[in-house]
Amino acid sequence: MRARTRLDLAGATYDVDIAAGEAAVDRIKAAVRSTYRPEVLGDIGGFGGLFAVPRGPLAARQQCQPPVGTKSQVARAMGRLDTIGIDLVAMCVDDLVCQGAEPLFFLDYISVGRLVPERMEALVAGVAEGCRQAGCALIGGEMAEHPGVMPDDDFDLVGFAVGVVERDRIVTGEHVAVGDTLIGLPSPGLRSNGYSLARSVLLDRAGLALDAPAYEGAPTTVGDELLRPSVIYAPAVRAALAAVDVRAVAHITGGGMAGNLDRVLPADADAEVTRSAWESPRIFGEIQRLGDVDPAEMARVFNLGIGMVLVVPPADAGRALSVLAEHGHAAVEIGTITPGTGEVHVT
Repeated sequence: MRARTRLDLAGATYDVDIAAGEAAVDRIKAAVRSTYRPEVLGDIGGFGGLFAVPRGPLAARQQCQPPVGTKSQVARAMGRLDTIGIDLVAMCVDDLVCQGAEPLFFLDYISVGRLVPERMEALVAGVAEGCRQAGCALIGGEMAEHPGVMPDDDFDLVGFAVGVVERDRIVTGEHVAVGDTLIGLPSPGLRSNGYSLARSVLLDRAGLALDAPAYEGAPTTVGDELLRPSVIYAPAVRAALAAVDVRAVAHITGGGMAGNLDRVLPADADAEVTRSAWESPRIFGEIQRLGDVDPAEMARVFNLGIGMVLVVPPADAGRALSVLAEHGHAAVEIGTITPGTGEVHVT
């Protein structure tokens, strides 16, 4: 007999399936263990995770991440839950690396209306894949069933990563100088931002089905494009940090280029970004066309094809591009640093 706990909420009775939670833990053990580094102490199933921090002058950085926005609703509608965890990890570790930190470990929290072990397995598989790509360990997490509070098939997926960086290697942007080169790392899709607008345009206004072609002649469906997993840049950026003088790193998420690159600029410098330096993925053009979205609004909401920006001295640009290419990123020079007042100009 499956163990269940009965709860009385507002006069109604709901069941919590304890056995399903235990079965879900059994299903995810292999995925979690596949991410372990030598520093991990203990095993999955305890009250918490332990990680042996190396001795030395290290500064720790913790990044918390809210739910992966309305992208999770697309995953829910399509019944494809095994990639949304990659997005969660990407949003955390790619923030960490902006300070030069190496992501060490990750913890997640998953709340559901009804705990179905197979669905939990798929969600954690995505988190584990993201951790493998990032080179960090998934050392713990929590599952919570909320019958009567959330619909049976609904879920929230959140988490946080912890990383370390030597104090004299922290990247702050304070050394950004006039004449420095901006290098952009491409993003093939929306990553985890702009989904409210994208869903409104593609699904509501244009009336496209998730299984319809994303655009005329597209090899992908609307759903494929909306669920395209976020690129994880952290390992490549860490390699660039070790090879050249990276003076600033900006993660291009909600707010677009202007709303993120300005966070790493000194008060006496501007970033001049050349929009024609890269080609945006077709899906952005479709959203703009079908929704008649103003170009300025597109730039505020979406990454438009650049997910991360590095600021390096001109002499290091070639080497930086080579290192990034070695790690699978066809990065391009997208602009320069000029005298100014801490603003970003995209022309």
